[in-house]
Amino acid sequence: MRKVLPVAVFTITYVCGFGAWFISIGNLEFIVYIATMLGLMALVGFTLKQAAYPVSMLWALSLWGLLHMAGGGLPIAGSVLYNLPLVPIMEVQDSVILKYDQAVHAYGFGVTAWLLHHLLTTHYPDTRGTWTAMSLPLFGAMGLGALNEMIEFSAVLAVPDTNVGGYINTALDLCFNALGALIAVVVVARG
Repeated sequence: MRKVLPVAVFTITYVCGFGAWFISIGNLEFIVYIATMLGLMALVGFTLKQAAYPVSMLWALSLWGLLHMAGGGLPIAGSVLYNLPLVPIMEVQDSVILKYDQAVHAYGFGVTAWLLHHLLTTHYPDTRGTWTAMSLPLFGAMGLGALNEMIEFSAVLAVPDTNVGGYINTALDLCFNALGALIAVVVVARG
């Protein structure tokens, strides 16, 4: 439990800091995400003992949360970090591939696939090294990525002037969620 405390303190600190920032600037969209983060933090906290998450996984989850909060909260070039092009591979209508947003989606749902693989193989060790242990985390992470898009859609419905983007953004998010999950299961399979 002692190894988990630094992760918890770090995560709570940045969630509180970004929460205060979002309230101070009136960013209601990210208040929805703060609530989601608090729910996910509670879920992880309540399942720590049963799930036996590696500390490295908890740090990876925390980093994902920080990248997400920074993406919506840090102003850059007249917008937010989420809209920052990292490597201009190609343009799709009004969107650039590869943006910070897409990289965070790939990373986050890669971590999600890793977490799902861990849970599956920890509780059902006979699945280790099987197609089941690779495919269920892959498709599970993709499903959770779709749930994430529904949460973003609820923010669009509830809050005027969100920075979520339209159909192309949603489709790209889903593709990068799948890419991250696929990379993670390939890495886990080789490890």
